[in-house]
Amino acid sequence: MVTPDPAAPASAASSAASAASASSATVAALRASVDAGLAPEARAWLAAALADAAADTPGPSAGLLAWEAHFAAARRRCGAGAADAVRVLILHAARADEQVATRVYDRGDAAERRAVLRALPHLDLGSGAVPLVEDALRTNDTRLVAAALGPYAAAHLGDHAWRQAVLKCLFTGVPADEIAGLADRAAGDGELARMLTDYARERTAAGRAVPADLDRILALTRKEV
Repeated sequence: MVTPDPAAPASAASSAASAASASSATVAALRASVDAGLAPEARAWLAAALADAAADTPGPSAGLLAWEAHFAAARRRCGAGAADAVRVLILHAARADEQVATRVYDRGDAAERRAVLRALPHLDLGSGAVPLVEDALRTNDTRLVAAALGPYAAAHLGDHAWRQAVLKCLFTGVPADEIAGLADRAAGDGELARMLTDYARERTAAGRAVPADLDRILALTRKEV
């Protein structure tokens, strides 16, 4: 839960409280959706896994909490289609902080890293997890790139890194619809417009097609903030 800083302006405190409320509502909706799609045995497993996460139940080996083992087992216990959402729910129930999120990300395979990235908007991390987003954006795994550009990146990723990420989506084929907050961040961004225009010219000069999303994003840069 986000606790507003008493020294912060009232508007900032209100925004923090609103963000916390919205995240809780989103997690509750996610839980309901996941539960609806699981078989009874998997639903019972998830309930137990979330209880372990909330209680910091010790795991099967020293230095490992029970929820970390559940996190790794999510695909096997709940199926590939639900695994990402289940892992998000587990991280949220565990109240994962920056250190924990980083540890799980560093130790995880691509699917587990993707889940950590998708959980970031639901954790109280401030800008502390930006290095995880930046790491994912350096990869050539389009699923990681898409997951990295969720609401957390929209709120915390620096301007230069965000613009570079938009370009990476264009040349790796990640749909612009995967970029959370695109319209708001692109609006009035003259530097992004310049970068997009240069990229389009380079593609055209090389006889290569310009990605279909480029014109759409360029149009967004022309909108007033």
